[in-house]
Amino acid sequence: MHRNESAEDYLETILILSKTRPVVRSVDIAEEMGFKKPSVSVAMKNLREKEHITVTKEGFIYLTPSGREIAEMIYERHELLTKWLVALGVDEKIAVKDACRIEHDISKESFEALKKHIKS
Repeated sequence: MHRNESAEDYLETILILSKTRPVVRSVDIAEEMGFKKPSVSVAMKNLREKEHITVTKEGFIYLTPSGREIAEMIYERHELLTKWLVALGVDEKIAVKDACRIEHDISKESFEALKKHIKS
């Protein structure tokens, strides 16, 4: 997938919401991300066209295997980077915001090296 921070954020949000809800709808995503429903609808159309999600006729949104792979990668990065920054003494709110920025730009190689270092 071409690196698209917005798409990655949407996919990550769908993943997170799917962990606590039986179904995910556009209105849930809009509420969680603080966006207006028309903006979310455009994003869902784009993700559907890229085959990262499917949407049922009832409006239930599901990640496809490619969408889930991206979402899980971003979510893992977000979780690890947030915990690491907090462990370094960064305020949790700042750590969450910074992790969200870093998770999209860090290379796979650098993230794997960082993950290995943190877990050792």
